[in-house]
Amino acid sequence: MKQGTVLSLNVARAQAVAINGRKVMTAIGKRAVDGERAVLPLGIEGDEQADLTVHGGLGKAVYAYPSEHYPFWKTVRAQAQVALWDEQLPSGSLGENLTLQGVVESDLWIGDVLHFPGCQLAVSEPRFPCYKFVAAMGFRHAAKLMIESAWCGAYLAVRVPGTIAAGQSFALEPGPRQVGITELFRARMRRAAAA
Repeated sequence: MKQGTVLSLNVARAQAVAINGRKVMTAIGKRAVDGERAVLPLGIEGDEQADLTVHGGLGKAVYAYPSEHYPFWKTVRAQAQVALWDEQLPSGSLGENLTLQGVVESDLWIGDVLHFPGCQLAVSEPRFPCYKFVAAMGFRHAAKLMIESAWCGAYLAVRVPGTIAAGQSFALEPGPRQVGITELFRARMRRAAAA
């Protein structure tokens, strides 16, 4: 079984922010928290999702993103002149609840289960970029870069509620391995582009 680590556990409450000249509710600005948090069927204690039509619910209770992609985002933000070259990109900056090390999208398939010491989370679908992601990254080509790279992260459903904390390790239990996260992400992006 593939192994990994929770580098950071990130949460945020929904708040009103100005994006493209209008006020919208968002909880994309996740920030790292210390200690254990409860993992419930609809998400992590202390976290919210602002737009339940695209985030949250039983199938998208938790969002995980690979730390392996953070150097890329740090570099392209500096190139876009929205951040300094030596400026760190804090965990949670892509809106993820779990910043994971050890697994990337190509390792994940719908139905795989991540076994943490205190809970189990099942891979349910990829995350698709939206205007709030673009605003969080600070430059207009952010969604295009996520689409081109398929570095989208994955939504997780809570299979066994419990607790989770930064620093914990996890094991990836393969599911049926019929549809991969990368494959599904690219297929949906192609369909959206053709529409």
